[in-house]
Amino acid sequence: MAKKYFWTKEETDRLRSLWESGVRDFHVLAEKLGRSSSAVEKKLKRMGLVVVGARRAKTTTTLELPKELPTVEEALKILAGALRAAAEPDLDRVEVQRLQAVATLARTYKGLLADYIDYRLIETKLVELEAKYAEVAKKIGVYGKEAESLSEKRDTA
Repeated sequence: MAKKYFWTKEETDRLRSLWESGVRDFHVLAEKLGRSSSAVEKKLKRMGLVVVGARRAKTTTTLELPKELPTVEEALKILAGALRAAAEPDLDRVEVQRLQAVATLARTYKGLLADYIDYRLIETKLVELEAKYAEVAKKIGVYGKEAESLSEKRDTA
């Protein structure tokens, strides 16, 4: 396909008409107009019909929460996969940004999961110590109501 540098009024009108009729695929528009998809995209941007960066934008309206937290090993595997993919040649800017986000999220998750596990261990030890304190307090008759309260907390936990 020979390069066309200038858009005629007829081509611009046809592009606008196709766009307004609902044709949104740059490749389809390019084929119909005998242009490259990047030329069509740039022209649409100059015409104010396409928001810059909107082509690949994906949004999610819901976030599905997993039943179980991924392990540190699983987070490291995701990080390793992103690292391996980032080493591939000829990645476009958007893919590099996506891989950077994946790597950052995996590192962040690994750190938060480690903190979560530490907190759970501390919480478990605290419950055990409260139970021992309640038993000792019951044996020596000190802090009767407080010991019963701690015993009840331990039973419900």
